[in-house]
Amino acid sequence: MTQAATRLAVIPQSGYTGAEVRGVDLTHELTGDEIQAIRAALLKWKVVFFREQFLDHDQHLRFASYFGKPTPAHPLFDSIPDPNHPTIYPIFRDRFRSRVASSGGYDKVRWHADVTAVVNPPFASILRAEVLPPYGGDTQWSNGVAAYDGLSAPIQRLADELRAVHRFAPDAGSTPTEDYLRRVERRPLVSEHPVVRVHPETGEKALYVNPGFTQQIAGVSAHESRRLLGLFYEELARPEYTVRFKWEPGSIAFWDNRSSVHLAPNDLVTDDDRRLFRITLEGDVPVGPDARTSEALEGEPFEAQ
Repeated sequence: MTQAATRLAVIPQSGYTGAEVRGVDLTHELTGDEIQAIRAALLKWKVVFFREQFLDHDQHLRFASYFGKPTPAHPLFDSIPDPNHPTIYPIFRDRFRSRVASSGGYDKVRWHADVTAVVNPPFASILRAEVLPPYGGDTQWSNGVAAYDGLSAPIQRLADELRAVHRFAPDAGSTPTEDYLRRVERRPLVSEHPVVRVHPETGEKALYVNPGFTQQIAGVSAHESRRLLGLFYEELARPEYTVRFKWEPGSIAFWDNRSSVHLAPNDLVTDDDRRLFRITLEGDVPVGPDARTSEALEGEPFEAQ
């Protein structure tokens, strides 16, 4: 590494997942060595964090563009109300009100990777915080590679052969709004992915199911699917594979959507505002250990424009 890259410090935040990157100012243009060092940290730790990076929308977009092609803000929902930034998706406290009229007591916050209902889910997401409550609102990530490695060899061999259907749909037990239903009906998103994804850059195997979008293991009974998915979800949520990030204004989280899952907060108990902004980067089509690629059952790829 050159001197520019060695100024970066990568500080692990847990045993398997997450590292804080220090020694870089994201409001300025990055050097090739800095970009390379950040990408290497991302591939190793699955999510990297930055502190005190007070970016505007254009700087956020420039940083994202070093690593890939920004997609539209979301395949179904709207970007920020600014025609100059169609790739920036608002993560605001009240965003679920336009989707869910009532939850019926159902916990809508679940582990997930972003938009895995499309055939080419985003490679990465970059989320920056501007306004936060005084406490609560942390986000957690888990390492899908570590979760796969933690399975016994016979279960790994079984998982290697399985595929699963991912769908964008209202949560069970919720009452979706009419606007939400119209959006889902206008652009249904359903894909079949391998249960184990081979990472295109590292060659690692990662569990590639998540409670947010995975509906059923293909080719098995509903009962068997529930049991298998429960086993995989339990492995993904093992505390030793996770990291918890406390947001501050100016914080940024940059995660590899191909090898991690994350859990949004459900502990916002005050009336204080919470406003973050996300950019996703165009992904490739997942490939399983048998070299079979994912298939779109409904909907088009989620591509940069």
